[in-house]
Amino acid sequence: MIRKIRKQWRLHVMMIPGLIILAVFAYYPLYGLVIAFEDYSVAKGFHSPWVGLENFRYIFSMPGFVRTIPNTLFIAICKIVLGVAVPVAFALLLNEIGNGFVKRTFQTLVYLPNFLSWVIIAGVFIDILATDGVVNRILGRIGFAPVSFLGNPEVFPFTMIVTDVWKGFGFGTVVYLAALSGIDPGLYEAAMIDGAGRLSQVRYITMPCLKSIIVLMAFLSLGNIFNAGFDQIYNLYNSAVYETGDIIDTYVFRIGIEQAQYSAATAVGLIKSVISGLLLVTAYSLAYKFADYRVF
Repeated sequence: MIRKIRKQWRLHVMMIPGLIILAVFAYYPLYGLVIAFEDYSVAKGFHSPWVGLENFRYIFSMPGFVRTIPNTLFIAICKIVLGVAVPVAFALLLNEIGNGFVKRTFQTLVYLPNFLSWVIIAGVFIDILATDGVVNRILGRIGFAPVSFLGNPEVFPFTMIVTDVWKGFGFGTVVYLAALSGIDPGLYEAAMIDGAGRLSQVRYITMPCLKSIIVLMAFLSLGNIFNAGFDQIYNLYNSAVYETGDIIDTYVFRIGIEQAQYSAATAVGLIKSVISGLLLVTAYSLAYKFADYRVF
């Protein structure tokens, strides 16, 4: 180990600025987690009265918080599943296009939304999905009643899932297209000689070759299972859809920032961080076991 450090000391020196930034902005603020165990007062600061686990008992007695757990899990799991399935399917379809210009055009178009913030996209979707918006006008033309995409508690979670997948599947498509480009063309030529059609080639060559990257992307997404997308939901939700659309992050924001319940909000954030950390460790372990992926 010492010999390796001496040999790579320049690389270690280059890491120092990043480690300093990480320590100052990521690890030093962890001291603030003590708020979760105090009856925090702005006037008294970190010397507020110690209450132990009282804040944790309080948040689990709040129906609003308990409701956010299944909401978060449902929205996050659906996003993870479709966030893997849709890019794979689109990459396979895009890979079948022989015209390079058309292929690059579609690839660019689906990747562009990834660069836009949810503040911008939310404004667009609020207009498009409004009761008198473009989507409902089209539905009305073909005989369907208007749908309140952003005001109906039963429809809102699915609206969040579909819009999030639309925004992010372009990035996944690029990843899978890169994996497809690494497949040996000789495998397809041999399959064609044996009489295999396009579907058979996808089933017996393409999908087995993509299996490791699909498994890797799926496992790495497990760490985000409690991150259902604060930016998206905060910019699109309203009090009418709290029942099914309120997630842990938006709930923490409301009670912590809007209602100034700092101790309760910190307690919720701590629970979420601990569970997410355990899931992240599990995800990397599974990625190493099944996809031979390792950070170091």
